Amino acid sequence: MDVLLISRCPPFPLYHGDRLIPYHISRELAARRYGIDLLAFYNNPVDLAEVPRYEQYFRSVKLIPEPSRSSANYWLRARMPGSRFPRRAEQSWSPEMWRAIEERLKKRAYDVVHLFGGVQVYEYRHLAAQLPNVIVPYESYSLWLERAVREARTPFARMAARLRQAMARRYESFMFEGYDRVVVLTDRDAAALKALNPATPTVTIPNGVNVDFFTPSGYEPDEPALLFTGNFDYPPNLDAALRLVRDIFPRVKQVVPEARLYLVGGNPPDALRAYTSDDVAIPGRVPDLRPYFECSLLYVSPLRLGAGIKNKVLETMAMQTPVVATPLSCDGIPVKDGEHVLLATHDDEFVEQILLLLRTPSLRARLAQNGRRLVEEQFTWQRVADLYEELYLRIIRERHAE
Repeated sequence: MDVLLISRCPPFPLYHGDRLIPYHISRELAARRYGIDLLAFYNNPVDLAEVPRYEQYFRSVKLIPEPSRSSANYWLRARMPGSRFPRRAEQSWSPEMWRAIEERLKKRAYDVVHLFGGVQVYEYRHLAAQLPNVIVPYESYSLWLERAVREARTPFARMAARLRQAMARRYESFMFEGYDRVVVLTDRDAAALKALNPATPTVTIPNGVNVDFFTPSGYEPDEPALLFTGNFDYPPNLDAALRLVRDIFPRVKQVVPEARLYLVGGNPPDALRAYTSDDVAIPGRVPDLRPYFECSLLYVSPLRLGAGIKNKVLETMAMQTPVVATPLSCDGIPVKDGEHVLLATHDDEFVEQILLLLRTPSLRARLAQNGRRLVEEQFTWQRVADLYEELYLRIIRERHAE
């Protein structure tokens, strides 16, 4: 099958969580002899140097600078329905991407056009409509902002989030009209999009995990160390890390003096690094997370913001590290409290569940085994690729039946 992939970002580096889908899906489909041409936006010169890390999975790769889009640009399209879906390159935010897509479509008869992203790529509907197509925003941004409004700590932050949410809701009410399918990671994201436009043809396909890479050695660590991972320039991760180090870990430390905390991920700001101590390690981005899983007795995810599925939780379960997490952290993952993870919402609950796990080896072992089994059964990238392959075939059949 021949696929044209139009992406909001390059498929590497993988520490940017949104790049996992285009990277792993392309790798899996290339192994099945798919021919994939990639057109992707980039906004960092380093992205150009990363191309050799993934170009073997594509027949061709072309990166295009991502255009700037001002608030005025967004408001103009939102208020003028006739401008929402351009029909010529000059009407689009990125004429260069438009022309690159036109060129590809003239050279090859693709079976499917696959767009990865939301507001960054939706405007190419007129070009994609010529063929069976699927667009993958992977989450509802308005749902993300709904939670941001709820958790805002100041009136100004709440007002700003509400304004952004209003714009996101406006766009998500029309942005996916005319596409064959709209793929999101969780049923909750699908419901949020359908609430804005009941005609949105949503399909839920989760993320996956490389279970061959994320495999534990089988040894349990000796010290009672807690772990949280994530890119800390992403506000939900920073909020969770600050909550953990400021409000939860000190109370655990009072009961378990030898406890340690690892906060691992890129771009920790000074406000987070200030908590570094003999008991709190904040190393920044590391080349391999597995050693931190191996030396941590359990993983704590106090996320209260965000949308979509959390790969950090899937990777943790694959590594058989027991998890204490908010229900939000487990969106899209069919976990059962006490069987796969321990759920907590308030700080008191987190402290209680963490102490319970630290004291109960048999419970840790049960969560570790059940978590790994769940990932192996439902969240491998091979299974995710199967679901995309089935979706491609379904929309191709529908087009042929018209």
